Amino acid sequence: MYTSSRDAQTAIECVVYAALGSHGATSPREGAQLHKRKRIEVSQASEGRLRRLRGRTRGGMEVRGRETTSVFGGGTDDNMDSDFDFEGNLALFDKAAVFSKISSLGAEGEKPTYRHDQNILEVKPIVYRQITVPQHQHGGKEYCTDSGLVVPSVTFDLHKRLLASAERWGLSVERRLETVGVCSSQMALALLGGTKQGVSCGRHLANHQVETVLFLPNCLKMQECVSREATLYSRSSSQQVASSRDLPQTPVDLVINCLDHHESPLLREQSWYQAAALWANQNRAPVLSIDPAVGAVPQSVEAKWTLFLGLPLDVERAESKVYLCDVGIPKRVFQEVGIGYHSPFGCKFVIPLHTA
Repeated sequence: MYTSSRDAQTAIECVVYAALGSHGATSPREGAQLHKRKRIEVSQASEGRLRRLRGRTRGGMEVRGRETTSVFGGGTDDNMDSDFDFEGNLALFDKAAVFSKISSLGAEGEKPTYRHDQNILEVKPIVYRQITVPQHQHGGKEYCTDSGLVVPSVTFDLHKRLLASAERWGLSVERRLETVGVCSSQMALALLGGTKQGVSCGRHLANHQVETVLFLPNCLKMQECVSREATLYSRSSSQQVASSRDLPQTPVDLVINCLDHHESPLLREQSWYQAAALWANQNRAPVLSIDPAVGAVPQSVEAKWTLFLGLPLDVERAESKVYLCDVGIPKRVFQEVGIGYHSPFGCKFVIPLHTA
């Protein structure tokens, strides 16, 4: 079926009317006019949104309003092509004024400043004489440690009083023997790469895989503490002999001498004593003497090293190197016998002494 253009326009208006009837159109013609107005309004609204979008793209951050400008700043691209004036900005820095302010920090009322090569710790003068003994009990010779501390020698009577006082306060002979044994064994081990101390020293050396031979004659009347030390030594794998004939006939590495003691002057007259001293001198091994007798009593065995306990005695022979052992005597025990004492040992238990 064919229809005219007029009929087609009327049909379209009817369809528009049917679609827009709910918007208040009363006839097909009014519906078409209403649809035309709606289409124009929609077109104008789209063009407005398009213009705002284009303006936002062209304007960059400024289109976002004052909030964006206040946060990020504006006009950052204005001077990007110009060079920074380093010389001009450097001229604005007053170097003299800044360093003058830094120097003024050391003024009164403020802490002083220090250079990188200055010591900020207060250094007190070193007192090298920290041990003092009564003048009439001074041994006559003074020694010094590796750090320069002065260690005076004492008489045998003062030394004996010191050990007796320590024993009254609980530092028994057994405890002292054990300390001396440990220290002398460590010293012997270091040197290699009376009697009571020697037995303890031999036991400790035996525990460190050192072959030792203990000379202890049967005729010697031993104290109870010496007997206990000998019993402990017998539980090691080392050898014990009672006659000088059983001593090694070949040179040994070290001889530890504990025979020359103040408390045994009569032993020097015994035949076994003289035979043992003769063996030690003929063996040609270096000798370490522990707490030997000094003064008018001559030593029967020439010692290369001498180890004293607590404080040294006066050794007349300069060829013997003197060492000092810390046996654990408290400071107030020294003060009790009139000795002003400050420990010279530091972190060690045995220290070398040099003639001052």
